Amino acid sequence: MITNWNVIIPLLLFLIIIFFIGFWSNKKVRSADSFVQDYFLGGRQLGGFVLAMTMMATYGSASSFIGGPGVAYTKGLGWVLLSMAQLAAGYFVLMVLGKKFAIMARHYKAVTLIDFLKQRYNSHGVVILSAISIIVFLFSAMAAQWVGGARLIESLTGLSYTGALFIFAVSVLCYVIIGGFRAVALTDAVQGSVMFIGTLVLLIATIIAGGGVPAIMNDLIAENPALVTPFGAEGDLTPLYVSSFWILVGVGVVGLPQMTVRAMSYKDSKSMHRAIIVGTIVVGTIMLGMHLIGVLARPVIPGVEIGDMVMPTLALKVLPPAVAGIVLAAPMAAIMSTVDSLLILVGSTVVKDIYLSYIKPQASESHVKKVSFWTTSIIGIAVVLFALSPPDLLIWLNLFSFGGLESVFIWPVVFGLYWTGGNKYGAMGSMVIGMGSFIFFDRLYPNPLGMHTVVLPILFSLLSYIGLSLLTAKQSGRWEPLKGE
Repeated sequence: MITNWNVIIPLLLFLIIIFFIGFWSNKKVRSADSFVQDYFLGGRQLGGFVLAMTMMATYGSASSFIGGPGVAYTKGLGWVLLSMAQLAAGYFVLMVLGKKFAIMARHYKAVTLIDFLKQRYNSHGVVILSAISIIVFLFSAMAAQWVGGARLIESLTGLSYTGALFIFAVSVLCYVIIGGFRAVALTDAVQGSVMFIGTLVLLIATIIAGGGVPAIMNDLIAENPALVTPFGAEGDLTPLYVSSFWILVGVGVVGLPQMTVRAMSYKDSKSMHRAIIVGTIVVGTIMLGMHLIGVLARPVIPGVEIGDMVMPTLALKVLPPAVAGIVLAAPMAAIMSTVDSLLILVGSTVVKDIYLSYIKPQASESHVKKVSFWTTSIIGIAVVLFALSPPDLLIWLNLFSFGGLESVFIWPVVFGLYWTGGNKYGAMGSMVIGMGSFIFFDRLYPNPLGMHTVVLPILFSLLSYIGLSLLTAKQSGRWEPLKGE
């Protein structure tokens, strides 16, 4: 039996807006000169505000809006400090990749990150390793997001988990399949705005419900003084771990395919510069606000045993039902925007980087369009089937995906842009060592030497890239950069 209609109606209105944008975007795709570029990259016409919002909305996810506050609720202000490492995410992506990446992507007519790597390294091995990495790691990340979305709908409506998962899956699949990347980008702009406003409203309401910040701090200290220290309630957030975590969610995001593709899609330099400013402000506000909400919620809703329930429980307690429905559209927006971006990225990997490159290179536009729609549908359905048996600890599953992709891609991307001596042997060695060592440490020896698991794999990947590129320099020669770079 469905309950909380006062909360559900605003969510339904939100979904209606998303569907409208998807149908409108479909008209743009139909009229485009190049279906592939428009469907998978939005025609490279994103303005500064839309670019900033699509990067932020893609980066924000179930772990940011549900898992993150839940962990902060348990660990205290130390997790808020750790989460602020994400402040620089959009800045690093656009500043490190920036104009150079966009110029090269346009010159190569690259629609995906693998397109760029294929042209830069002229290697089928690099393409295959990249495609395998994206499909494996992003499939697990998508599963986490689908589960997060279903859990949110389940908690608000009283529906079964399976019914909630079906509703969420149909909503996402419909507008991604219909509109492609343009729908994803434009809906991300709407979703990013909802996240920003929802975060501020819930933060203010939580502070009021707790009697003000001084009263909440006193309650936290009375319960456990460690909750207001940088080291966490259990003292496990050491300076070394927090500093190394910055590599995972700050610097390392340069290697995330779902982020790098956005650096291909902006309209001009002015748009990129505006996106850097807007994106940094919005990411900083949302990450600080959501994780701070998790800590401040502890005296307001004591005794929550399941961290993922902190956000919806708090919103329903401190806000009027209709307002709570609008605010809870923020985590729904975060989850939907992440899963739609990952879905379109994995779809483009299968269609553009595998099917068109190796199976049917001379396929017509109409055939590519049909294959793209079917591929996206099949991938989405496969993730739904996987999510029917939901995994535990979604936030860690999402961070596992982040670490794996960064270990594989960061150096082939960065050195591919800035070091003419980098070659395909260095890139392939870096990918294999990065992926293998990350999985090894994550499964058998997590947080080695007190650092986050991603640090050593990224270091080994770096040494592999440089060492193999130098050792094979004579066989491969040097890459000639484009004129004007």
